[in-house]
Amino acid sequence: MTVWVQRELLLPAMPRGIHLITHCVQQELPELASVRIGILHIFIQHTSASLTINENADPDVRTDLNVALDRLAPENSRWTHTCEGPDDMPAHVKQSLMGSSLSIPVGRHQLLLGTWQGICLCEHRNHGGRRRLILTLHGDAETD
Repeated sequence: MTVWVQRELLLPAMPRGIHLITHCVQQELPELASVRIGILHIFIQHTSASLTINENADPDVRTDLNVALDRLAPENSRWTHTCEGPDDMPAHVKQSLMGSSLSIPVGRHQLLLGTWQGICLCEHRNHGGRRRLILTLHGDAETD
């Protein structure tokens, strides 16, 4: 049986930084438990936050990644777009670098992430607010 599921996941406001959200995604999709083979597509509906897959064990990796992004797009550059505050244009640059979507294989009733991989929300604003994700799961499900 082919399964198509699409849900909106509204994440709580998070501080600037890189945050593991794997558990939030998994909780929102109990149908994962029935999918034998498939794919999960995750899309963020924002231009100042992004998604990535990265280290899920050592939080220092996420801290260092955020520092590296700040070096690539610092707030004190001479940005033309400044009407939404000094953290807004750098957030747009970081979002463009990191991306707005992920595709993750599903198999054996679970996300096929590597041992040390997790899904991360990259919050690039100081006060970005709640973030909306669209989760689309497609696959072959086992029937009872």
